[in-house]
Amino acid sequence: MKLRQVVGLLVGIVLVVAVAQAQTNVRVRGNIVGIDGKVLLVKSRDGKDLKIELADNLTVAVAKTIRFDDIKQGDYVGSTTTPGPDETHVAVEVHYLAPTVPEGQIPWDLQPGSTMTNANVASIVIGTGKRELTLQYKGGTQKIVVPEGVPIVRTVPGTRADLVVGEYVFIGAQAASDGTLSAARVQVSKDGVKPPQ
Repeated sequence: MKLRQVVGLLVGIVLVVAVAQAQTNVRVRGNIVGIDGKVLLVKSRDGKDLKIELADNLTVAVAKTIRFDDIKQGDYVGSTTTPGPDETHVAVEVHYLAPTVPEGQIPWDLQPGSTMTNANVASIVIGTGKRELTLQYKGGTQKIVVPEGVPIVRTVPGTRADLVVGEYVFIGAQAASDGTLSAARVQVSKDGVKPPQ
């Protein structure tokens, strides 16, 4: 390979890395206020007016409520929790995850002091006034109390037609260095069921 080709290749790699580093992940929660071609207009939960450029190959996922009894051992779920007694966590919501979502436990921003646990269901306890999940992930386990009325949701495939003004969205967007937001996937509410994350 000629020196010029090697230099060109290295410059290309540096540019790709620079672009990747210039983008950061941003969680967007809010309601759709408009759609302008490929741009989704969202009023965020903190009152900001956001414009999100949608990918040509956009994936739309629609939230669907399920029952606690539908959860089975081995299912891969995520749960936002707040601290409970005796090292338990109390669920704010439970949702099913795609296998590609990394497992583990991290701080989360749905509520102040909340945590997200992505893990397989190791055990389920159902008793009088008691519902618990034990979630097992690489490097740990977490017992989670799931109160009655906590949203439990599975997403199902949707279409761009589901992106309707007034519906609630949760989007893992990419923010470029100039502040431009883009997204390849949008989770959207339907029939009153909101993406709980």
